[in-house]
Amino acid sequence: MGITYKDSGVDTAAGQKAVELMKEHVKQTYNDNVLCDLGSFGAMYDMENGDVLISGTDGVGTKVMAAFTLNKHDTIGIDCVAMCVNDVVCHGAKPLFFLDYFATGKLEPEVAATVIKGVAEGCKQAGCALIGGETAEMPGFYQPGEYDLAGFSVGIVDKKKIINGSNIKAGDILIGLASSGIHSNGFSLVRSLIKMQQEVLNNFIHSFGKTLGEELLTPTKIYVKSVLDLTKKFNIKGIAHITGGGFYENIPRILPTGLTAKIQLKAFDILPVFEMLTAEAKITRDEAFSTFNMGIGMVMAVDKRIADSVLSRLIELGETAYIIGEVVRDDAGVILCD
Repeated sequence: MGITYKDSGVDTAAGQKAVELMKEHVKQTYNDNVLCDLGSFGAMYDMENGDVLISGTDGVGTKVMAAFTLNKHDTIGIDCVAMCVNDVVCHGAKPLFFLDYFATGKLEPEVAATVIKGVAEGCKQAGCALIGGETAEMPGFYQPGEYDLAGFSVGIVDKKKIINGSNIKAGDILIGLASSGIHSNGFSLVRSLIKMQQEVLNNFIHSFGKTLGEELLTPTKIYVKSVLDLTKKFNIKGIAHITGGGFYENIPRILPTGLTAKIQLKAFDILPVFEMLTAEAKITRDEAFSTFNMGIGMVMAVDKRIADSVLSRLIELGETAYIIGEVVRDDAGVILCD
């Protein structure tokens, strides 16, 4: 038996149940301006002037523990921004601004400033403004040297140009944009396999071309500028950000009922870090693809007639991208093919 994400302490099924239980309370606050239910990548609010605000909030999770161990805090803020703005841009929205929440037991000004410098860098990469935030000092709540980091972003899109997957049909092509590494999901499983100790994280791994710690702290890729460029030139039908739940939970979120993503595994490169983690955890292929991004950080659905042109443009923009599959008629959600 291998070590699954649930074994490491994260129960995604419980998370889904929690969302279902929350819905009845959340819906009581809705008004006519709310355009979506829970489950979209971003929350939508109609401004009644032709524009829609799309917002997203997220944290970095337990990836911060690698930063604590190595006393390296300059990139974790990029992760925080990425997890929010990559969700917002899934609907074709341009992120406008970002706010952060930094909480710690005892405030160390230099550490806090370094973390927020990373947040600012992430905002630059996303083309949005860092306009505020909250720094909370809570003695006794966090261990010395520890902190938590979360954020919130708001974007804007023309109501007529919202990307929501509703026009996806069988025969459409799926294009995958390469991830930069683990990004910021699955770290509870990572920590159950890898001890967060300096002597462990400082080991150089030849297949990575860097130390284990450098690999784990590689910041989440921000796709905003590339995606917005594409939306100006092509009809992008649907975009899925591959975060918690991997392929199995995120790609079906953009597919209409009765459609499934048929993924060709030989079409893209699975990064060495995922090969190492899945081998160490002794988990099945399906479990791996329901936990990690496995080398694909974002998936787009486009008409097959423009797929090659979209792929070429992504490469021009400096992205590593692949045609990874197609949409078929089925109820499986995701089918992995060798």
